[in-house]
Amino acid sequence: MQQVRYHISDITGIIHARRVSGRADDAGIAVLLTDSRHVTTADGCLFFALVSARNDGHKYIGELYRKGVRHFVVQYIPEEMKAETDVDFLLVDHTLDALQQLAAAYRRRFSISVVGVSGSNGKTIVKEWLGYLLSVDKKVVKSPKSYNSQVGVPLSVWEMHPDDELAIFEAGMSQAGEMERNRNVIQPTIGIFTNIGAAHDEHFASRAQKIDEKLALFTGVRQLIYCTDHTDIVRRIEANDAVNAATAFTWGRALESALRLTGITTGIDHTTLEAQYENETLRIQIPFRDNASIENAMHCWAFLLMLGYPQAVIAQRMYTLPPVEMRMELKEAVNNCSVINDSYSSDFNSLQIAVDFLARQEQHPKKTVILSDILQSGRADDYLYDDIARLLASKGVHRLVGIGQVFAAQAGKFGIEKEFYPDTDAFLRDFPLSSLHDETILLKGARVFAFEKIDKMLQQKAHETVMEINLNALAHNLNYYRSKLTPGVKLMAMVKAFSYGSGGFEIANLLQFHHADYLTVAYADEGVELRKAGITMPIMVMNPEAQSLDAMLRYNLEPEIYGFRILNLLKERIQYLPAHSRIGIHIKLDTGMHRLGFEEKDLPLLLRELSGAPALRVSSVFSHLATSDNPQFDAFTQQQITGFRRMSAQIQSACGYPVLRHILNSAGISRFPEAQFDMVRLGIGLYGIGVDENEQQQLQNVSTLKTVISQIKHIAAGETVGYNRSHTVERAAAIAVIPIGYADGLNRKFGNGRGHVWVNGKPAAVVGNVCMDMCMIDVSGIDAEENDEVIIFGDLQPVAKVAAVLDTIPYEVLTNVSRRVKRVYFQE
Repeated sequence: MQQVRYHISDITGIIHARRVSGRADDAGIAVLLTDSRHVTTADGCLFFALVSARNDGHKYIGELYRKGVRHFVVQYIPEEMKAETDVDFLLVDHTLDALQQLAAAYRRRFSISVVGVSGSNGKTIVKEWLGYLLSVDKKVVKSPKSYNSQVGVPLSVWEMHPDDELAIFEAGMSQAGEMERNRNVIQPTIGIFTNIGAAHDEHFASRAQKIDEKLALFTGVRQLIYCTDHTDIVRRIEANDAVNAATAFTWGRALESALRLTGITTGIDHTTLEAQYENETLRIQIPFRDNASIENAMHCWAFLLMLGYPQAVIAQRMYTLPPVEMRMELKEAVNNCSVINDSYSSDFNSLQIAVDFLARQEQHPKKTVILSDILQSGRADDYLYDDIARLLASKGVHRLVGIGQVFAAQAGKFGIEKEFYPDTDAFLRDFPLSSLHDETILLKGARVFAFEKIDKMLQQKAHETVMEINLNALAHNLNYYRSKLTPGVKLMAMVKAFSYGSGGFEIANLLQFHHADYLTVAYADEGVELRKAGITMPIMVMNPEAQSLDAMLRYNLEPEIYGFRILNLLKERIQYLPAHSRIGIHIKLDTGMHRLGFEEKDLPLLLRELSGAPALRVSSVFSHLATSDNPQFDAFTQQQITGFRRMSAQIQSACGYPVLRHILNSAGISRFPEAQFDMVRLGIGLYGIGVDENEQQQLQNVSTLKTVISQIKHIAAGETVGYNRSHTVERAAAIAVIPIGYADGLNRKFGNGRGHVWVNGKPAAVVGNVCMDMCMIDVSGIDAEENDEVIIFGDLQPVAKVAAVLDTIPYEVLTNVSRRVKRVYFQE
């Protein structure tokens, strides 16, 4: 068990709670929990039932109680729990306030230097790099991943340990007042202000106000690091009495900078930075070339100089700065496996996050962790590897492959299938790849173990064109639409057509994890695949076929019944089922789209047929809006809604039991909130496509189609490019070949200058005809090299813009991306 921080009686006083309990003990608390899905151990666990516009943690208290959790901070006691006597309820007005108060009290126990990092960009990388640079000779605690929110900050501070010598916490904000709350928890003694950008501008009256809000983190700090090149930041610091009293350590090109940047020299794979400091010329070299990395490295250089590190030591460590991957990648692997690559960091906190993500994967029956020694943890190996063993056991990991010298010495702690290798090369040489089959594999290793070699060995597809799926963005979009629903209204998520090109079980698994109420597929084989992958939630099949009815019954899939033929076929099948069987069905009504569905005149016969088939239970009745996204036809939409209300009421009345009703799609959720009925169907909006520009600003891009430059040719004026000589070069040009064509889903209409892709932040026209497996782009005037990344659609070029160029809709662009294009799923 982890170290006890407080006892329940202490916490009751700290958060000003009223204790309601039938327990006589004063339990020790070691773990704070805010997400019911992330339980590692019930012992010493305190759950905060956070309440937001989109969710209410009180809903999950019963589930946690059944898992053994007995201590809760709540705003009210759920009815189902009032009879339980072996539970601690700490009643407060606001559970988020209580969480922050407890973390703030815990922070006050420590007198070590605490670094607060904020800014629009670079917070996480600066924090990670400082941890890397300083952990050589200090015990450093830092925020896991990008835990910089109102919830993430107190959970980060809770990880402080009496042996720590330095703490580094990042803090973010999206609206006024949040940074002051973060400051009260972190109580930094040193501040780093990375930069200011456009993120969340919409929540502030001006850029100056946003800077002032961020500066609230640094109230009372002893030292503050910032860049003098950001003149707007400098002006606000000078005007802020609560901050300008701090000792400033500045860097930048300005003469008054403490560390004055005088030269930047970019090589093939590195950058040399030259600066003046205390009348000396200093140089460091970093293994990066981009401007963001240069800025982040300068903050770190300034910090180490401020602490008094010798320049020779700084230069040596900066030369080995590792890339910081702030996301886990999930992709297909050999032998029907999936691999989660989180091999760029190795500490216990990030391991907990990664193993939790592994535990949520249900597509394979077995889970394997390939883990390196955890270096420079600041904890004794016996205690650290005890915790690792408990973590793996609690999350149902079946096999451990340990790599490194320490693991072998700790082998006895692990009661699961296990094997150990002294280093990565030994694993690559001796591990039998054939022993991995139908399992989910987590790669988690310190940078020095070069786990990218293992990742390469495990990958199933090597095609350089990939579709990246941002699971964080998908969850954000889900919660955005949830926030629009009346309490109690259920949500059905559309995962048909390979989840609009985004993937099958990977998307369904995330939706199941986030408690969507229903899934919908187009055909039975899609539903069968999800069942085999461990999806247990209800699934509706929109296009049931006669030959698939048996499979649907076998795998508990619920068919859409849209006509008498399919209804009668289903009635024939169910007569062979055991007595008292109940089969859920969904009745489709035609209210004006005139595609599938029963018309109003069909209802008397339909109700007679249903009354004669008691094994069929109507789970829902629904219809489809034809023009919910087009204001021109709002009167017709209202006509559909009125007709649906009238027709569905007849079915509800005839059934005599609760029947869900739903008619709204993504656009309808936003435009016709009065017609939510009992459930809504979320489709294209889930994948980041809004009904209008205002809504689009609230959604996040989910899918990014990308490839790389295979070759660059320099073509003289007058030469032609591609099949049928369809593009003539008017002046000398640099033409790049990229490995994506119409077999990958890139429409041929995108060629001959009609479409553009993005290379290093600049648009490049697609020239010539799009070929089956590749196409050509004009990179003249762009600083491009072979193997550079090319974006077809994503953040820089939304899929809606590509659809407009092709005179089609985003649905078609997304679903046309071929299955041969590897999907890579990532979560930050």
